[in-house]
Amino acid sequence: MSQLKSVAAAGKGSIEVILPDTTSSTRYVEFDAPYLKEAFTTAGLSSSDFTIQNALGQDATQFSDAQTAITKGASVIVVDPLDSGVGSHIESYAKQHGVAVIDYDRLTLGGTRSYYVSFNNVKVGQIMGQGLESCVTAWGVKNPNVIVMRGAPTDNNATQFAQGYDGVLASKFSSGWKDVSNPAGTWDPPTALSEFEQQYTAHRNINAALIPNDENGAPIIHYLQGQGVKPKTFPTTGQDATLTGLQNILSGYQCGTVYKPIYLEAQAAAALALYVRDGQTPPSSLVNGTTEDTTSHVSVPSVLLQPEWVTPSNMNSTVIADKFVPASQLCKGSYATDCKDAGITS
Repeated sequence: MSQLKSVAAAGKGSIEVILPDTTSSTRYVEFDAPYLKEAFTTAGLSSSDFTIQNALGQDATQFSDAQTAITKGASVIVVDPLDSGVGSHIESYAKQHGVAVIDYDRLTLGGTRSYYVSFNNVKVGQIMGQGLESCVTAWGVKNPNVIVMRGAPTDNNATQFAQGYDGVLASKFSSGWKDVSNPAGTWDPPTALSEFEQQYTAHRNINAALIPNDENGAPIIHYLQGQGVKPKTFPTTGQDATLTGLQNILSGYQCGTVYKPIYLEAQAAAALALYVRDGQTPPSSLVNGTTEDTTSHVSVPSVLLQPEWVTPSNMNSTVIADKFVPASQLCKGSYATDCKDAGITS
């Protein structure tokens, strides 16, 4: 980011980042906000040149944050929309006022943003599906009866995740696995637990679960433990490499998690915002792909980063090496032995 100091110095107006909530994932508070701040600061922006807000799950707050920022002179909005409805509203308002918008992590369907920054979300889903497949084999699960869970229907990322893992699982379901249930989907962990409990009560033959993130998986795994489920007998998946998710992996209740190095996403978004703020076309080395807006039927210039599947075998070389999760926290108490077995030392 320090190489962009001249770009930062030449730009006009401020940059407003609006993150969505604190419940769908802890990442926004723990990682995105501090990484974005660090990226902008390293590039030479002062605290008056950028603002990072969190809408706390409220569409009205996310829109009013954008309005206020534009009124105060923002020239670039970086938004992770709660849903495409508020995202489109923000982007329409920004366009009317000559302000550029970058979609961050979630694409606004039907929007008018200039760029999109995210991980390859279909690939994220594929990795989860492949992870479940490998785990079913490794844990010796006979006659897999799978519940396929989803994120919120209003979130385009959840749709893309599902596109990825549905594609992987389709071949398994056509060759012996059983697709037992497909709940409506949510990013609210208590709701996800309720969805799972209802289906598990109705279908006691369920013995594996595709779960789209660690936050939703945590209460489900706790519930299964309460039902007497033993380690390495009931494969589940996750995403975001949360502390709880990683500990569930170490203890044999979760197969793995999709790790997305958020610091790279934050740096890419910050760099892109700086180029846009200065009126420059960003280099192709940064904007490395396109993403289809399936509502507007346009290809959105995109920065697409690559995710990675994390299990005990590579935990030390990924999340620990990147200081995404401190080994001292991961390996506390009963997890100390699990960490030692995985070659992780605190």
